[in-house]
Amino acid sequence: MASISTSFYASILLSSIFLHLFFQHDVAASDLSIRPNRKSLEIVIGGGIFPSPPEYNPPPEPFYHPPPPPHVSPRVLLAYKVIQNFKRRITCDPKGILKTWVGFDVCKYKGFLCGTHPVYKQTAVSGVVFNGFLFAGPELTLDGFVDGLEDITIFHANSNNFTGKVPVGINKLQYFYELDLSNNKLTGDFPMEVIGATQLTFLDLRYNSFSGKVPPQVFNLDVDVLFINNNDLEQPLPQNIGSTPALYLTFANNKFTGPIPKSIKQASKTLKEVLFLRNNLSGCLPYEIGYLKKAILFDASHNQLTGPIPHSFACLSKMEQLNFANNQLYGKIPESVCKLPSLDKLTLENNYITDAGPECRKLIEKKVLNVKKNCIRDLPNQRSEAECNAFLKKPKYCDNDHTLTYIPCESKPYEQPIPPPASPPVTYGALSPHP
Repeated sequence: MASISTSFYASILLSSIFLHLFFQHDVAASDLSIRPNRKSLEIVIGGGIFPSPPEYNPPPEPFYHPPPPPHVSPRVLLAYKVIQNFKRRITCDPKGILKTWVGFDVCKYKGFLCGTHPVYKQTAVSGVVFNGFLFAGPELTLDGFVDGLEDITIFHANSNNFTGKVPVGINKLQYFYELDLSNNKLTGDFPMEVIGATQLTFLDLRYNSFSGKVPPQVFNLDVDVLFINNNDLEQPLPQNIGSTPALYLTFANNKFTGPIPKSIKQASKTLKEVLFLRNNLSGCLPYEIGYLKKAILFDASHNQLTGPIPHSFACLSKMEQLNFANNQLYGKIPESVCKLPSLDKLTLENNYITDAGPECRKLIEKKVLNVKKNCIRDLPNQRSEAECNAFLKKPKYCDNDHTLTYIPCESKPYEQPIPPPASPPVTYGALSPHP
């Protein structure tokens, strides 16, 4: 009996020693499987060297070796931290964009562009394109995100749900050229922050809820595109509007008041398209519009503009579309305007025009000129005689009466060769909230 007991206890002791050695070896093996990845990760981020593991008998080689993390440049890692912080603010991602925002290689994330930094010669996040992503969240502001990505050149985020204001820090972005925040939920006064972003060439703030006045400094920005339509901006059109070097301007669907400034003449060498439609503009048309020798589109429909059409419009040799519908223009349409060589649409519907000469009637026949709802008695689809008389008997005065027949161009445009047709208008596309 004693020998059996001794044998039993000896067996238990040997089993305990075996289990102890087994677990000690298993923990060491598990610790080893973690350490190489941890060391690799810290080298990528720029941390210190992990201490060498203690002496042990290595486990068998695994059948599969996971690939090491790819090399990621320090500039990309800086962006990674900013993006991951911003990611937490997004609570609604209907297109599943955030599923791609995994890992350190931000250049593989959907919505981000990468390029070589001009100074550091490293890969860096050079652009953000969130158009149509429909991101939303209770605190989805741009603070710390746009201004945190210090290497970006463009930020396009049409059709999302960003709230708040434009970040102050964008004026510190050294290579920042394009800002598109259209069709979001941004509020407050016109963002003064953009004035400090002096590198901008493209500024699109349409379809938000900006209110108040546009600071005159905006028209000193060296932009090609300035879209501020469909906001709640309310003021007389800035007097220095002609200072802008922009090719494309949209002021449509706001609450701008007063006359079109005479300074628009200063944009004669650059301005191609301008939209003033659906505001509360008033006063007579300035003859200085006739200096816009590069313009192909001018739309000031749906306002309260009045007076005759200046003869200077005969100098708009590249003009393709002129639209002054739904205003209070009166008098005769200048024949020289109807001879413009590139004119494709001249829309004067719903005014108080009283006469159209032979050249203009040719355009009516070609459906180039629309004069419906005017006061031209021998044409169909005109206002009633009573309505015309009630308007025309009111006193009228334009402070530029002496310039209404002045033609500033040296030679009449219709005597010049007909220029080739231009590309389709750009600014009408801005009247839609989506790209």
